[in-house]
Amino acid sequence: MDISEYAGFDAVGLAELVARRQVTPAELEAAARAAARAVGPQLNAVVETWPADDEPRPGSTPLAGVPFLIKDLGVTMAGRRTELGSRLAAGHVAGADSTLMARFRRAGLVTFGRTTTPEMAYSTTTEPVLYGATRNPWDLTRSAGGSSGGAGAAVAAGIVPIAHATDAAGSIRIPAAYNGLFGLKPTRGRVPVGPAVDEIYNGLAVHGSVSRTVRDSAALLDRIRGSEPGDPYVAPEPSRPYAEEVTRPPGSLRIGVLTHAWGGHRTTPPVAAALARTVRLLESLGHRVEEAEPELGVDWEQFVLANARLWTANLTASIDELAAASGRPVDSSTLEPPTLAGYHYGQRVGGAEFVTALAVRNLVARSLARYFDAYDVLLTPTVPDLPVPLGTHGRGAEALDGLGWLRRILDLSPFTAAFNVAGTPAMSVPVTADAGTGLPVGMQFAAGYGREGRLFRLAGQLEQASPWSDRTPSVWAGNHPGR
Repeated sequence: MDISEYAGFDAVGLAELVARRQVTPAELEAAARAAARAVGPQLNAVVETWPADDEPRPGSTPLAGVPFLIKDLGVTMAGRRTELGSRLAAGHVAGADSTLMARFRRAGLVTFGRTTTPEMAYSTTTEPVLYGATRNPWDLTRSAGGSSGGAGAAVAAGIVPIAHATDAAGSIRIPAAYNGLFGLKPTRGRVPVGPAVDEIYNGLAVHGSVSRTVRDSAALLDRIRGSEPGDPYVAPEPSRPYAEEVTRPPGSLRIGVLTHAWGGHRTTPPVAAALARTVRLLESLGHRVEEAEPELGVDWEQFVLANARLWTANLTASIDELAAASGRPVDSSTLEPPTLAGYHYGQRVGGAEFVTALAVRNLVARSLARYFDAYDVLLTPTVPDLPVPLGTHGRGAEALDGLGWLRRILDLSPFTAAFNVAGTPAMSVPVTADAGTGLPVGMQFAAGYGREGRLFRLAGQLEQASPWSDRTPSVWAGNHPGR
């Protein structure tokens, strides 16, 4: 199979070829490696590759034999490096598979490498000192997003059809929006994060994927969902597989629209225009769409402060653990300025302040739950602007303290983090593109706790009504006919 043929299939399509024995997993892996060689140097999205050691049985799952990449954070694969995009963790080799990695194996995925992430996922752009900047395949001068920017760029460019991603404040949805992909952040407790940790960032962070088709994300979530004994959060079991939801009609939904984000953040004209086109599409499909103003339950500054306290306290504990394991110092020789500032800020977060931040999490969760009692779905832009130029996030970052850096991150992506705090599912859908530049524009749809099925039904309908899979970036593996 040559690269151009390989890149034309989604994950489920490739697995069907394997099941029919029209191609072998080894041939697909070879095509994926060739795709990585063809476009990888332009993007810097893949940290390393290795010979895959999985031998999936054809047809054993809807994803058996599909080439796959894991993020360099949040999941461990026995005998492979996990460096978190940081000099502090450089060279660290995992001793065992995490629970999620074991589920990726059982899904039949052929994991052959890891993708880039900003240092410790502490940004919404992927520009770490350790690896260098990951570039957007639609425009190499722009960010691929973060913290799953490597996954987003790799999938958008056709290296793999689907890749592992994580999301603590938008890190699945932002790269999906920037790269023209589908990305769904599951409900808190939907996907296990153990066994080494019980929760990540006090339940703000979850695992998922980015993909080019809705059915791929649904098929993968079906394979990795479900709690493990001892998990602190347990999401309600869906009534049917998510893969079945994609083809079911969503019915007429009541959809609220938030054009400008909490805290007075304004959406730029190109993204507002894309939102208006999306509203018209939804209305043509029979949905009831109206302006809405869902309340967070706290003001924006309280929201930012609570996130800063939760993020930095967790970050500080992680850094101390890494430093003890590596024997390296915690200073500017091992950490970037924003991460080091977050570490020092986290050292000063007191117990009472931490508990207060958890109380804010509760207020936000209950406030948004009341909104979803009245509306089926909330629609917002995923981000308020087109993909930003590389270097935007880091400009003057050395002068910011831990709170200042979190404020910058949330100001640049003010729509996404609320659903991490609340624990509810949300997805970015590449419904449209900017008419002026051709850059993708993601639209975020959020639903109540445990309502991924509703989102998958709506996403499947939107994919049929406004297909996006034929839109490919300028850096695209499918443009390379070689093997």
